[in-house]
Amino acid sequence: MKYDIIIIGGGPAGYNAAEKAAVNGLKTLLFEKKAIGGVCLNEGCIPTKTMLYSAKLYDSAKTASKYGIKATENAQFDLEKIISRKNKTVKKLTSGVKMKLKESGVEVIEKKALIQGESDGTIKIKCEDDIFETTFLLICTGSETFIPPIKGLSEIDYWTSREALDVKELPSSLAIIGGGVIGMEFASFFNSLGVKVTVVEMLPEILGTMDKELSAMLRSEYAKKGIDFHLNTKVVEVSDKDVTIEKDGKTSKIEAEKVLVSTGRKANIQNIGLESLNIELLKNGIKVNEFMQTNHKNVYAVGDVTGSYLLAHTAMREGEVAINHIVGNEDRMNYDTNPAVVYTNPELAGVGKTEEELKESGTKYNVHKLPLAYSGRFIAENEGGNGVFKVITDENEQIIGCHMLGNPSSEMIVSAGIAIEKKMTLQDLQKIIFPHPTVIEVIHDISYM
Repeated sequence: MKYDIIIIGGGPAGYNAAEKAAVNGLKTLLFEKKAIGGVCLNEGCIPTKTMLYSAKLYDSAKTASKYGIKATENAQFDLEKIISRKNKTVKKLTSGVKMKLKESGVEVIEKKALIQGESDGTIKIKCEDDIFETTFLLICTGSETFIPPIKGLSEIDYWTSREALDVKELPSSLAIIGGGVIGMEFASFFNSLGVKVTVVEMLPEILGTMDKELSAMLRSEYAKKGIDFHLNTKVVEVSDKDVTIEKDGKTSKIEAEKVLVSTGRKANIQNIGLESLNIELLKNGIKVNEFMQTNHKNVYAVGDVTGSYLLAHTAMREGEVAINHIVGNEDRMNYDTNPAVVYTNPELAGVGKTEEELKESGTKYNVHKLPLAYSGRFIAENEGGNGVFKVITDENEQIIGCHMLGNPSSEMIVSAGIAIEKKMTLQDLQKIIFPHPTVIEVIHDISYM
């Protein structure tokens, strides 16, 4: 059977692109070998945020007396119900995605697909014993957990994010290898539920791609909550009872009933048939241009498989760009306003340039910064909480970066991204009326600095 476009991979990149393709009149077939929604919906974004929200409510219940609520000082959590609610949430959203695909006219096959080359300008895709033909191919095969070659790791029952999401019983102690976004979000969850958490990070600071100053502040907040951090530190060996670490040539041991490996992800580019179309690869994924087009003019790749920004929202936007290019709509990928969020408690978010990037490139810039305590709303809802809003501008006061620590950064970062996208200056912000009281109005205060 012949299609206008075949999409391999049903994660956020794939299912969103499939819907857009079908709406634009393309006869569309989507292959997904495991579960519609991909890692994000089934083993990543959604389940972690569901569990983190339960942990956040538990934290709030334990500190409710600060807000005049007396009945919850002995609050308890039910781990089984937390996991059950997570599963129900995933099931509900997965059903919703499938319904949208059906309503859009996308044909879905939940089986593994393999690229089989092309003939006469038609790309061949094999699924079991059947061959499917297409004019365009969109590769959205995602990524998988990178497992480092650590001595003893293969001999123990370690966790990745997948196992941590289905935990049946809490360990007394947990060593997390890797202090990136995934590592810190799980550190937040298990710390809230009373597990002794230790984070080991090879870099000088956690959350390597985020603003360093705010990352250090977040680390300080969690250190106060009892999490131990070992920075500039390498894990050299693990066992079923401890982790051996090395720093400055000296080794020591960390007690750990369980080990969570959170050392990043790698693109799924193996065993999908890329070589049959001579698709060009980079070290970390498939090479694409600003239209998400590979070296083959009719083959596109989006999402984690390109190895660039391993974020669901980025993947969805990349998919839109690819489909727009295929149907002839003017569009191209721009990462300047690509936001990143760490859903800890407090949240950390950023969009645009960081100070570190600007220093490295030798670009002159200005920093405008205020504590979130300037917001009456923040004070009212965050007793004793700390937060910072940082705006970075160029020499003409045009906004080129925004970074914030404090709740709800994940919601506020959107406004900052729009300001960067529209090339707004601080003076432009002065003309906007912000609702009062809100936390985001701090950016209005910053505009007068």
